[in-house]
Amino acid sequence: MIEVILLERVERLGQMGDIVSVRPGFARNFLLPQKKALRATTANKQQFEARKAQLIADNLKRKEEAEAVAKRMTGLKLAMVRAAGESGQLFGSVAARDVSEAVTEAGFTINRAQVQFDRPIKTTGLHDVRIQLHPEVPVTVVLSVAQTRDEAEARLKTSEPAPAPEAEADAA
Repeated sequence: MIEVILLERVERLGQMGDIVSVRPGFARNFLLPQKKALRATTANKQQFEARKAQLIADNLKRKEEAEAVAKRMTGLKLAMVRAAGESGQLFGSVAARDVSEAVTEAGFTINRAQVQFDRPIKTTGLHDVRIQLHPEVPVTVVLSVAQTRDEAEARLKTSEPAPAPEAEADAA
């Protein structure tokens, strides 16, 4: 385990400024290249303390911008056409890239790393998809997956999001 100083909030790890112990691979492959953390050396601790006010101000500005976009994105519903079998099982699945392209077509600029699935989308129906605009600002959009555009749009107007797989198992 190595210690790092977080430069921004990281879900399930800590807040900005926290010194946390993480596995070397996580730090080397994710936190350090993404500039989400610094190694917790004496020099880096002093550098962080000197830049702390600026980092907090930058983070607050990005958070406010993300909240403004989140207000506009609230209630966003997207229709997506995919090939599926008779039972509604997709031939493949809906990827983060597909969702980010659909959101971009709707007028919002996001990248695929901001799209987070609770579970893979492998069936037709309505699905909730979380978009992480900022580490502290998530937005949920509704995604209608169907075999035709008309079917997807009709489903958005009339139905509620698809139940979780556990709920489907309980209903059976």
